[in-house]
Parts: sequence; C-alpha cells; structure tokens
Amino acid sequence: MTVAEATADPAAPPEDRSDRAFLGHPKGMGYLAFAEGWERFSYYGMQTLLVLYMTNYLFQAGNIENVAGFGPFRAGIEWAYGPLSPVALASAIYGLYAGLVYLTPLAGGLIADRWLGRTRTITIGALLMAAGHFLMAFEASFLLALLCLLLGVGCFKGNIATQVGELYGPDDLRRADAFQIFLLSVNIAVIVAPLVCGRLGLQVAWHWGFGAAGVGMLIALAVYLSGRRWLPADTGAKARASGEAPAHPPLVKGDGARIVVLVVLIPLLVVSALGNQQIFNSYLVWGAANFQLDLAGFRMEVTDLVAVDAFISTAFIILTLLFWRWWAKRWQEPDEITKLTIGVLISALAPLLLAMGAWQQEATGEKASLLWGIGFHVVNSIGFANVFPVGLALYSRAAPRAIAGLMIGVYYLHLFAANMVVGRLGGYLEQMDAGQFWLMHAGLVAAGAVGLVLVRPFFGRILARRDEPSSQPAPAP
Repeated sequence: MTVAEATADPAAPPEDRSDRAFLGHPKGMGYLAFAEGWERFSYYGMQTLLVLYMTNYLFQAGNIENVAGFGPFRAGIEWAYGPLSPVALASAIYGLYAGLVYLTPLAGGLIADRWLGRTRTITIGALLMAAGHFLMAFEASFLLALLCLLLGVGCFKGNIATQVGELYGPDDLRRADAFQIFLLSVNIAVIVAPLVCGRLGLQVAWHWGFGAAGVGMLIALAVYLSGRRWLPADTGAKARASGEAPAHPPLVKGDGARIVVLVVLIPLLVVSALGNQQIFNSYLVWGAANFQLDLAGFRMEVTDLVAVDAFISTAFIILTLLFWRWWAKRWQEPDEITKLTIGVLISALAPLLLAMGAWQQEATGEKASLLWGIGFHVVNSIGFANVFPVGLALYSRAAPRAIAGLMIGVYYLHLFAANMVVGRLGGYLEQMDAGQFWLMHAGLVAAGAVGLVLVRPFFGRILARRDEPSSQPAPAP
C-alpha cells in the first residue's frame, strides 16, 4: 500500500482513486467482490442445507415440536397453500424465505438512500446475517434465524451491488464487465460453500454447517470494512448533514419513463429465472432420489451438485467476459436488453435436459445419469452468465441517481417473485410426472424470452445510455 492510498479520503469520488488496480477496474471493486464472495459463501452454504435440513430432520416427529412459534406459522402457510406434506411444506417455506430475501433489499436500499448511508446499512446487515446463521444451529430459534437472515440480506445485498455501480461513471462501459466479475466472485464462493457447509451439515452435524456459514459472514464484514477508503462516499442523511456527501440528487426529465420500464421488465425477468432458482429447491430433492450419485466407487452428496453448478457457471462467466471483450473489438457490443434476451433463450433449453433424463429413467427403470444434470448446469450457466449480471448492470446504469439503491431493490424483486413461484411449483413435484414437471419450467422460461424479444425495440430506446440519442434503435444481436 502506498502512502497516498493509506491517506486516501473516504469521501473522494471514485475517479480520483487508482482507476485500474483490480483487473482493470477500481481498487474498491476488489474489496466489494471479495466481501460479496464471503457473504455468498455464508448465504449459499446455509441455503444448500435448508430444504434438506427441513425435510430430513427438522420436520420429523420429535423435532418439529421444538421450533418456537412453528404451530401458528405453519397454520398461516397452510391457510394460503392448503394442507402440506413435509416435502411440500419445506418447499413452500424455502420459496417464502428465498423470495423475501429479494424483497427486503427494497427497504435496505431506501434506508441507505435516505438515512443511514450504505456503509452503516451494509454493516448492520452483515451482523444480522451472522447472527441468523449461528441461530440456525438451534431448533428452537429456526424462525428467528430466518428473520435475522431476511433483514440482514435486505440491508446488505442491494447496497453492496449499488456501490459497485457507483464506482463507474454513467458512460463507463466497464460497468457490465464489473458486474460479471462481481458474479464471478459469487460463483467461486458457491463452489466452496456446498463442499464445506453442505458436507459438514450432512456428514458431521447440521449445526456445524450453519456455524461455518456464520463464520463466513464475519469474514465478509471484515473484508468490506478494511476496504472502506476505496469505496464510494456515503449518501445517507447523516453523511449529507455532516458534509461528507453531496446533497441528494433530484429526479430529472426522462427518469419517470425509465422507472416505469424498469418496473415493467420485472414480470419477464420472473419467469426467465424459474429454471435457475429451482436448483436449490426441487432440483435437490428430485436429484437425491433419481440421479445415479455413485461414480467409480465414490459416493457424491446431492449438495455437491451445487458446487458443480457453481464451477461450471464460473467457467462460463469467464468465457462470457472474454467473448464480449473479443466481440467489442470487432463489432458494436449489444445493449443489455439484447444480452438478456440471448441469455434467457439459452436458459429455456436447460430444464428440457432434466425432462429428457426423467423420461429416460421412466423408460429404462434405472436412475438417471448425472450427464443429464451436468448438461442442465452447462446450458443454464451459459444463459445465466448473460442474464443476472447484465440485469444488474442495466438497472445500475439506467436507474435515476436519486433512487439508485431503491431501484437495485426493484431489480431483486424479480428473484423475490421467482422464488415464491418456485416454492409453489415445487409442491407439484409429488403430483406430476417428473418429465412434465421440468417441461413446465422450460415452457415458462421460454415465455420470458418471447416477452423480451417483443419489448426489446421499444424498451431499448427508453433505456439507452444518456449520451445516446433516444431515437437510436437498440443494436442488433
């Protein structure tokens, strides 16, 4: 570290800092990527175990009675869904939790935008998440643990993504590249999380897996705070009142149309995400019962498939980064909506492979080959590399500066709704033919792709970069 770096003003604008110190990106990008990686290690380590923990242990007779407040909670769930078996109940709770995880960033973004600023809000979120992971180690505190995790993610997730966007100017084309690097750090964490938390939970004890997730969250907080000097200035009310941050920017002409379009895009993103979001829910339950998990005398745990997915996804994020850099040197790089459309079209093919595996199993009477699962992960990863990080880049760039954090929360609404739908769809796994179950998912994702194709010409003009003429058509793929 140089003397200049050690004495850098935390409130200095990003352009005054070392601009390309981390893989051609600002130095703060490195701290945000590593902090997000550790936070995602904790989140996905816990999420890998959640459905299996509920199905195989917590909801069994003699254990479920120990959960404080579970009777009224279950009554509320079954009032909305009807009577549920343990598997269907676990799927519904997973969907509710995984959905709300992406709803609470709306409140977290608003709190950071208007009052506390991003640093304070992210710090509070990290502490709540660490507490939630440690509380998961006890049966009685299961619902309290989920509440802490929901509130913590709400404070942490959207705001750290917003800080990534704030490192770049409005016309800096590295923004989409930055969010792909951001997602790359997530995928590296997801490779490790199931191998550590999943195996500790399944092979040692559940609370060991959840405890490891809590330790990961504390590391995330330490990494984030250690890089504070290279991050964007806080914009909360306290920071503005003390002169540490500029006055809150106002809405300007054209912002209203952008807000409307970004909100209208959400339903299309919801159906586009269903195949990917099912990986931590019905996919694990179905895979545990139907995949051939013995390979050359080595017994895989079904949670290892999450690590396999993350490894494949990481590889394709890198390849996607390299591909678009190569493309941009030769031709005009497509806009974000075009990339989204391409990604969703590819993603729609992934559940078809699971349907084919289920049909082959039905025809032969033997467990499905893992090759069907690997194929699913490969195709889904190619598509997802052009969906989630590109969507983040789009919302970060196009959102009005006055409500930047709130609009990132709006983006995460599609994952809230997708997980709610996934939780509901998961209940059909016991009622439908498996091939039809996965074919249904392929059809829903394909419907999202068709919707993006239809709206792309109009929405692309409204969301064009501010230095582009609004009448300029979106680049062709």
